[in-house]
This record gives sequence, C-alpha cells and structure tokens, in this order.
Amino acid sequence: MITKEMTVIEVLNMGQQYGRVFEKFLLTCAGCPGAESETLEEAAKGHGVRLECLLAALNEATE
Repeated sequence: MITKEMTVIEVLNMGQQYGRVFEKFLLTCAGCPGAESETLEEAAKGHGVRLECLLAALNEATE
C-alpha cells in the first residue's frame, strides 16, 4: 500500500505505471531533485494536488 509518508522516488522506483499516474496529476516528478526527499504529502501540497486523490490513483495502479 502506498502511503503519504513515502517519498516520491520510492513510488517511482516501484514501477513505470506510477510515473504515468504522477503525469496525470501534472506532476513531472521523474528527474526532479525534490523527488528524492519529498514525501507524497509534501509533493501534493506543494503542487496543489488533492492528496486523497493522488493516493487513491497510485494505489489503484498497484492492482
């Protein structure tokens, strides 16, 4: 399960499907220096994305 405490890079390293989810939310996280240290919660807040929606989409991509 993907949680708000995970860093962006942790999720990106789990598979290509997650990069596509970030792109759908207009988060171009791949290659961003913040991806290494930013949690999903921080990334969502910093980019004006609803955390609940992002987490739901990322966890759906797991299935």
